[in-house]
Amino acid sequence: MKILLADDHALVRAGMRALLVELPGVEVIAETGDGIEALRLIGETRPDVALIDISMPGLNGLEVAAQARARSPQTRVVIVSMHGEGEHVRRALTAGASGYLLKNADRAELEMALRAVERGEKWLSPALSGEVVAALTGSVRRGKPGGPLSVLTPRQREVLTLIAEGLSTKEIACRLEVAVKTVETHRMELMERLGIHGVAGLVRYAIRVGLVHPEA
Repeated sequence: MKILLADDHALVRAGMRALLVELPGVEVIAETGDGIEALRLIGETRPDVALIDISMPGLNGLEVAAQARARSPQTRVVIVSMHGEGEHVRRALTAGASGYLLKNADRAELEMALRAVERGEKWLSPALSGEVVAALTGSVRRGKPGGPLSVLTPRQREVLTLIAEGLSTKEIACRLEVAVKTVETHRMELMERLGIHGVAGLVRYAIRVGLVHPEA
């Protein structure tokens, strides 16, 4: 089984590589710490499985998963993340990932995940199952199969992300090259559409649905 490994933390890559080389019939053929490079290597090396970190520079793991099929149809993408929220997993599967593995997984779970996706099955870390069900059934109950973010326009998601990153209204206006009043309007519409009152609530929401990640 040919494996591509992508994670922007060199020590994490080294740890995963050490686990992988102990598995029979498994070979790490390429590795990188950049999402754009990961996508290029997938097309170039055609691995059987690509283990992709969800948070990387260039392209994040979800974007790599979404584009990988066009580069190498036979490659199965497994998202590897420290984030175990159900919404992250839902987005990964929607993007085309074959599995979602938490970074605290041991050698046995890593091998089970690889063998499962090699057979064409989906793999989710056991600790994620309840979260995934909650996220998916919650979307169905709300009548929004696309998930919580589907109710927002691309510009609203952009403004929400910048708010959650701590930018002021003036800084957001400068970044987006729009009037301060326009940003204020977007913020009011976000609160109304999401049923949230206050910037702190918007920040918590953005973290919960995976738009931004809290600092470790």
